[in-house]
Amino acid sequence: MKKIWELKRVEYEEKEILRNLLEKYDYEFSQWNNVGVNKLGLYGYEYLDCYWTEENRHPFFILVDQQLAGFVMVNDYPEAEDVPVDHVIAEFFVMFKYRRLGIGKEVAYAIFDMFPGKWQLKRHPKNIGSVKFWNTVVDTYTNGNYRLVEGYPGAEYEDGTLGDIFFFDNKKD
Repeated sequence: MKKIWELKRVEYEEKEILRNLLEKYDYEFSQWNNVGVNKLGLYGYEYLDCYWTEENRHPFFILVDQQLAGFVMVNDYPEAEDVPVDHVIAEFFVMFKYRRLGIGKEVAYAIFDMFPGKWQLKRHPKNIGSVKFWNTVVDTYTNGNYRLVEGYPGAEYEDGTLGDIFFFDNKKD
């Protein structure tokens, strides 16, 4: 398959574009985590500015044919605080138009390859599309060499649901 997508680091001057995409992502995600909007009608993203002020936060746009198609945000804040971690996918969003084309899987692989080490990846168990997607992606990427803990204690979403967390290490020896 010809590669039609690319990852582009989000520059500070493009922060508002990412903020806009985060609103779409949070709107979609609200069906699972039951979060509402603030007084301005926005969800907001508390840690957005940190992606340009903290060393281990990495925001990327997903572009398809040079058009915005989503984003990926990587950091090193553990989902499971009792397990060492190097990298976490904090947010991963592919717009509807670009789903089910294999782009999300390829982007996830590329992100994992960019950041070798111990990974944690949390998913909301009510988001069935995400559950199926990450089951396939992590299993295939790691050749089955991962651990999945469903309903991880302390990995709670805003609606009270315990998140499922994948653990794997892709560091090359």
